[in-house]
Amino acid sequence: MSQAVFDSRPIGIFDSGVGGLTVLRTLARRFPRESFIYLGDTARVPYGAKSPRTVERYTLQVGDALGARSVKSIVAACNTASALGLGALRAHQPLPVQGVIQPGCRAAQLATKNRRVGVIGTRSTISSGAYRDTLYLMDPTIEVFDIPCPLFVPLAEEGWTHHEATRLIVQESLTPLMESGLDTLVLGCTHYPVLKEMIAEVMGPEVTLVDSAEAVADELAMRLSDLIHPAPDDHLQRIEYMVTDEAERFAHVARNFLLDIPLNQVEMVDL
Repeated sequence: MSQAVFDSRPIGIFDSGVGGLTVLRTLARRFPRESFIYLGDTARVPYGAKSPRTVERYTLQVGDALGARSVKSIVAACNTASALGLGALRAHQPLPVQGVIQPGCRAAQLATKNRRVGVIGTRSTISSGAYRDTLYLMDPTIEVFDIPCPLFVPLAEEGWTHHEATRLIVQESLTPLMESGLDTLVLGCTHYPVLKEMIAEVMGPEVTLVDSAEAVADELAMRLSDLIHPAPDDHLQRIEYMVTDEAERFAHVARNFLLDIPLNQVEMVDL
């Protein structure tokens, strides 16, 4: 019988800002013995306003910064980086790398019964066609309805999760999807799980919401028994936070995303 192999090195997670903290929160809860390093490239947020070539360059730089911290794998908790930089990052890094788009699409494919799937995200993510293309490759019979919801990000960052103005904006933004007959909706931006309760109320109980963070956690669970060695049972979880600018604002906004996950010191780094 072979002896179990363990690896207590942290898992690296990155986003252009705070949105990826929803992924960190989910992973930290699901894997309480794993440690994590989160890097928010806040000096260059948002990635969605940059060209594909620039996003790819930023993604490689962030990957190098995490690799220098001896992480055992990297999670691109950013839809724009997943859409435009993931291939280059995988080719560049010797570590296992995963994004948020493919796990989210896989979860949507399994969830839908009528093959009508909605996707909401930032303008850059929707215009990239990444979710639409990935879903088509998985199942060409799935009809995709995708729309940008640009106002959701500032609402999430301001913590307006139960504000009446938020309800009106969510209702107005999602009206086109409510008329499409979809039964599954992918939250295609890592900010959007903060508004998940409001989105669920507006869409109704007949629509299944797919949270990419949960889908990433499911995929990581498989990797921890396949490509990545898990931390030992007696390992104490440690979470480190790094940003490239505005550490104080990051810490303030982050609490709306982390909830019960502790936030200690935020380290400033240069890429």
